[in-house]
Amino acid sequence: MRTPNGRYPEYHTSADDLNLVDARSLGESLAMLLRIVYLLESNRVCRNLFPKGEPQLGRRGLYRSMGGTKDSPQLEMAMLWVLNLSDGHHDLLQIAERAGLDFMVVHSVAERLIAHGLLASEGLQRSSPDLDKDAGPAASP
Repeated sequence: MRTPNGRYPEYHTSADDLNLVDARSLGESLAMLLRIVYLLESNRVCRNLFPKGEPQLGRRGLYRSMGGTKDSPQLEMAMLWVLNLSDGHHDLLQIAERAGLDFMVVHSVAERLIAHGLLASEGLQRSSPDLDKDAGPAASP
């Protein structure tokens, strides 16, 4: 368990070194940071190339093609969410949050849909509109 700042004698002294950190906690922190970097680099806005009507996922080998795994229903639901919200405005992170799904699942499904010609990647999402509004003129391209 992490000790709150200032709650141990070595805090902000020359004795505050790596001997106070256990390898498991350091590994968990690294794994979390790598996941964050992956998310930031993988997030993108996509556009559904067939927004009107059913894209016939079964005929394309996408529906129920995930094998008989226990994750199949989640992957199929993620596919439907991605197709529904890929309007050129929502990014994959927004879709994952709205659907209550893990970003990695949504990203994986989006890659499959792109490979099958159902989605087009509109590019990376540079920043959140909420961040830009407070940043001032320097945030403008």
